[in-house]
Amino acid sequence: MASETKIVNLAQEAKLAREGVVKAPSYAFLTICKSLVAGGVAGGVSRTAVAPLERLKILLQVQNPHNIKYNGTIQGLKYIWGTEGFRGLFKGNGTNCARIVPNSAVKFFSYEQASKAILQLYQKQTGNEDAQLTPLLRLGAGACAGIIAMSATYPMDMVRGRITVQTEKSPYQYRGMFHALSTILREEGPRALYKGWLPSVIGVIPYVGLNFAVYESLKDWLIKSKPFGLVQDSELSVTTRLACGAAAGTVGQTVAYPLDVIRRRMQMVGWNHAASIVAGDGTGKVPLQYTGMVDAFRITVRYEGFGALYKGLVPNSVKVVPSIAIAFVTYEVVKDILGVEIRISD
Repeated sequence: MASETKIVNLAQEAKLAREGVVKAPSYAFLTICKSLVAGGVAGGVSRTAVAPLERLKILLQVQNPHNIKYNGTIQGLKYIWGTEGFRGLFKGNGTNCARIVPNSAVKFFSYEQASKAILQLYQKQTGNEDAQLTPLLRLGAGACAGIIAMSATYPMDMVRGRITVQTEKSPYQYRGMFHALSTILREEGPRALYKGWLPSVIGVIPYVGLNFAVYESLKDWLIKSKPFGLVQDSELSVTTRLACGAAAGTVGQTVAYPLDVIRRRMQMVGWNHAASIVAGDGTGKVPLQYTGMVDAFRITVRYEGFGALYKGLVPNSVKVVPSIAIAFVTYEVVKDILGVEIRISD
């Protein structure tokens, strides 16, 4: 009986809050939880859908240039299937989802809050209460969200990268996420969990920033201009929103990709078995050493050429375009189902 009364009270608070009569704390908390759930679901669904391409991208990024095992998207996927089976295509996806679900939840929620704060400041400075977010302001909000989400979940990304590059021939195996975490902490210290953090943060600013800016700006333009009959009753279809997300993903990942390559390589530094892992067999013995981000760029370009900064770009493009599109649309659909305001920004 008490639980029924509480449910009724929550429903009444929600109704009054939606009508603007009261600002119900429990309703506000529920809305935050729903937003976080929507963001988490969006991240998990989108990443699992493209997990094989994600693993191949990382393998291409870190493999030894003198011992090529993966040579292109189709060949690479076939090689993984032939040597490791179906499960090999999804190796590291559990850890990736454990990282991306909270990352995506924090990222979408942070973007909403940053957008509101930036919009209020912009309206106050311009003296125009009807002012809307410009593409540049959306870029700033997206960058803030990306930095917060990346920093909060970076150790999981570090561990996921190492688990992902393991193959059946690797001389040493992490048995899972927690085993990898404990091993890295024991052998390399807690700072090792943030190796590659700087290029990650620098890369996430244009990547996440452009994703949100391009997606939201494209949606606004389509709704206002209504070209080709794509908009009906000020609503975009799922297909149109997927196209907006695909465009956003393409722009963001192309700009930030070299920093992603450097981040992965820096994550391998200090790992005793990294050289043989990236060689694909047990023959590589030369340790991987970079003194920092700039040194990693210098060594990579010097010995492998400028093109090495775009290793794995093709499978990443094939992965990112649908992944970003699915993430944005899933987020909006789940929020709609949960009864939360759909628009990501005002």
